[in-house]
Parts: sequence; C-alpha cells; structure tokens
Amino acid sequence: MISLGLAVLSANAQKKSYLEMLANQPKWVDSVFNKLNRRERIAQMFFVRAHTNLGQKYIDSVGMVIKKEQLGGVIFFQGGPVRQARATNAYQKVSRIPLIVANDGEWGLGMRLDSTISYPYQMTLGAIQNKDLIYKMGVEVAKDFKRMGMQMNLAPDADINNNPKNPVINYRSFGENKFNVATKTATYMKGMQDGGLLTTLKHFPGHGDTDVDSHYDLPQLTFTAARLDSLEMYPFKELIKQGASGVMIAHMNIPSLDNTPNLPSTLSKPIVTGILKERLGFKGLVISDAMDMKGVVKFFKDGEADVMGIVAGNDILELSENSERAVKLIRRAIRQGRISMNDVDISVRKILTAKYWAGLTQRDTVVVKNIVAEVNRTAGNALVQELANASVTLLKGKDYIKNMIPIRRTAIISIGVSGVTRFQKEVSKGFYNSVYYVLDKDATAAQISNIAREVAAFDQVIVGIHDSRARPANNIPLNTGVKNFIKELSGKNTVFALFANPYNLAALPGLENSKGLVVGYQKEDYMQISAAAVINNRLIPAGKLPVSILPNFKFGDGL
Repeated sequence: MISLGLAVLSANAQKKSYLEMLANQPKWVDSVFNKLNRRERIAQMFFVRAHTNLGQKYIDSVGMVIKKEQLGGVIFFQGGPVRQARATNAYQKVSRIPLIVANDGEWGLGMRLDSTISYPYQMTLGAIQNKDLIYKMGVEVAKDFKRMGMQMNLAPDADINNNPKNPVINYRSFGENKFNVATKTATYMKGMQDGGLLTTLKHFPGHGDTDVDSHYDLPQLTFTAARLDSLEMYPFKELIKQGASGVMIAHMNIPSLDNTPNLPSTLSKPIVTGILKERLGFKGLVISDAMDMKGVVKFFKDGEADVMGIVAGNDILELSENSERAVKLIRRAIRQGRISMNDVDISVRKILTAKYWAGLTQRDTVVVKNIVAEVNRTAGNALVQELANASVTLLKGKDYIKNMIPIRRTAIISIGVSGVTRFQKEVSKGFYNSVYYVLDKDATAAQISNIAREVAAFDQVIVGIHDSRARPANNIPLNTGVKNFIKELSGKNTVFALFANPYNLAALPGLENSKGLVVGYQKEDYMQISAAAVINNRLIPAGKLPVSILPNFKFGDGL
C-alpha cells in the first residue's frame, strides 16, 4: 500500500513537467492571454515585494499595489506563517489572474519565516554523500511551500563558491567543486520540482568568485569567456539539460561576455538572450535578481533598468523600484521599437503556463487553521537531524577518538558562547567524569588563564568552537586571547568540534595539529548533536569537506 504523501509525489512526478507544458500550452493560457490588453500583459512580468513583519499598514499598501496594477506575482520576505497566509489570501482575492506567490527559501521556509523549519545551509549539504537525503529535503520544502500557498522557490543556489572571501554566496553554495555543486543542486531542484514547485537556479552565469556583494555595489568578473563557460556556467548547463524550470540572472559586470561599461549581466542581451536562451537553449522562466539592488540601479536609474531588463530577455522582473513607472516606460519602449511586443507576449505566455502548471487555475484559499503545526512536521524535523548526521565531517583523530576513555576526567569546553551548550550536554553522556567550562568570544585574559589553569589537571579535553552569529560567515568573532588559547589547547590531548563555516579553519591556526577535529558546519543544536555523537563513537562520520582550506585541508577530505 502506497502512502498518501508518496502517492501525491508520484502523481506530481508523472504529470507533465513545466517545460513539456510550455511546448504544448494548455487552452487556459490562450483564454487568459487573449483577454489581456497590452498594459495588463506587461504587468504580468512584475513581481512585487511583501513582508508580514512590518505591520498591517505595510501589508495593506502592497495589496493596494497588486489591486491597482494587477501584477504577475508577489515575493514574500520576513514575517510569520499565519500573517503570510492571511496576506496571501487577501492578495489573491484582489488579483483577476492568480498571482505566483514566491519566497527566497534556499534552506526552506525558515530562511524568511519565523516559527518554521530551517534545513541546513547548502554548504553543509555539500558535505553529504547520500544524495537521497537532499532529494527528500526538496520534497519536504515543496510541501511546506504549497501549504503556505506558494508556487515558486527562488532556489536552489547553483553558484560554485571558488572564492573563500565571497561575502554574499559563501555558505549558500554547495561548495567549490563544479561536479559536486551540479549533482547536489540537481538533486535538490528535482525534489522540489517533483513536489510540484517551480524552482529558480541562481545566480547565472555564476556569482561564486566575487568579493563584492551585489546588494550594495556592482561586482565585476574579469575572467575569460572560456573559464566562465567551463567552470561558473557548468552547473547551469547541466541543470538546464535536466529540466530546470527557472534561472535567475545575477547583477554582475562581465566584460568578456559583454564589454558595455558598468552593465550588469541582468541587463545584457548578449548574456541573457545570447548565452542563456540561444547558446544553452534554456526554454524556462528567466528571472532577474532583485531590481532594487544597488548592483543594478547604481548606473541605470529612473526605471531605465526595468526597460533594459526586458530588452535583455528577462521574463520576470522582481522587486522593481516602481512597477507602475516601469510598465509605462516599457509601453513607450515598445512604441519606439526598442522592445518587441511579440517578445513580451512570449514571456507572458511562459508566466501563464507556469501558473497553470502550479495549479493556480483552481482558486484556492490558504487554510490558516493548524498552519504552524503543519509546516513543522515531525518528518521535516527528523530529516534535519538526518541531514546533520550525514554532513558532519571528521578531519583528524579517527583512532584517537575511538580510544578515548569514558571514565577519565574530561573537561568539556564551549568557546564563543555565554552559557552551557547542547554540545556539552550531549558529549557528557559518553564521558561520565566530566566538567563543563564556557568561554565567551570576548573573554578577558584573567578568564582565559583561570580556565587554562584548571583544564591542565584533566586527562582529556573536548572543545566546541561556536560561531554565535545568525549566519555562518567568515571571520568568526573570537578575540586574540581566545584564539591563542585555542592554539595552546591544540598542542595537547584535545579534540575540537567547529560549529562554523569551514573557511574559519584558516583563521584558527593550530587546529591542524590537534588530536581530533570534527567539522559541524553551523551553530545549530542539530549539528552539535551530530558532532557529539561522533566523539561519543555513536555515529560514523560520512561527510566530506565541500571546500578547500589551504594549506592543511582540501576538498573531499574526511576520515
């Protein structure tokens, strides 16, 4: 007997893909398209920003824009599930054509919504060797999105993070190896698409080797076209072959592909149409990155960026600074011959087909009752722990950890936090004669020397290094005294677990000499549970490093 969940998934997997449907568009698309005038067609190409954490007045103001302009979609950012469900119902009610409701959920609903599940970051998933778990995550994310009345995820991230100093992609990438990135991205994408969700690969042609955040300025990629084709574009090329439904264009200046000064790739016809659509043969939805980001509007102001985005070949412009102005400017550009109305019509038909594929022909209301419980399913939470268990990576000390003696006096230290951690509590289950110590990231010299003196009397030392920030970026905030203490400990009988972005290994010299080194890629309790299980010999670590941290560790390391 097949379970209802599997039956639904099987039905989704067997129905026509979005791309198959595009090649043979349903009658509904014709019937809706033929009722739209020129302004209404152009408006379908714009998706507006929404938040539900900025008060009812803001929520209502977005509803007024949707009602007045009859836009194609809405992208929700920060808020809560109940408020978002109510706002979605209000927005769909005032839309004559159902809206595509989207969210930027690279690690699930928790990327944007409180009271929801956050799955591990893609860097963590990059360490996992069992692809089936990542497919399952895609399926679970699709269930969550659909329960929230959403049809599109602006994910997964297909960027290759080959620049350790990247401030904007970094832990959002599956890693530095193009084959690993392509494989993992494809698996996550297929899980979501089989679950009935439109997906969006980003950020074409590849945002992994930049040291500028395009939210604040325009990054420049100075690589040759050959290098970009063989490396940055590799995952996109592979996933286009595997049926990706959408691709998002990055805001980057790339002289080797288009030498127009200060031109972001989003506004480049040679890149969007010439490379993505014509050379790579991508037929799905082409979506701009946010059109209110400094990387695009810094040099193209007053709505010109919107016009150029359509000229370039984008089907959907997300988060225009002023969509009403943009529609007027695009109508003028059509009259002037800068934009072909036929090209607009093709894009609108793609958007309407996406709406049909995602089930939006049936008007539906998001049921608010039990919504929080239903996006916090037991299966989802159990999968989070499975993913953590499969990702945790042992870089040093397999035999040493195996031979640690549970009854010996053991100091269990957590560094970078202000209180006892889940890691300490879990490790102590395997080391009965243990004492906890906690050292804050800004600990004074006196605090450090007190702990150092006491720890010297113990037979074994186990240390968790914790990044306390909301996101696992580089440059873990530990003061010099604390870093020196870590270095001193690493020369003794010490096992370390790092709960931070793996690039931080480069900023903590000495760890390469420790008796044992476990990487748990982020600070959450589920990673602490997994790392503790490895140290307690209750979990065989299977994770492999998804990036290199030279000179001591390289991609694929893991005992």
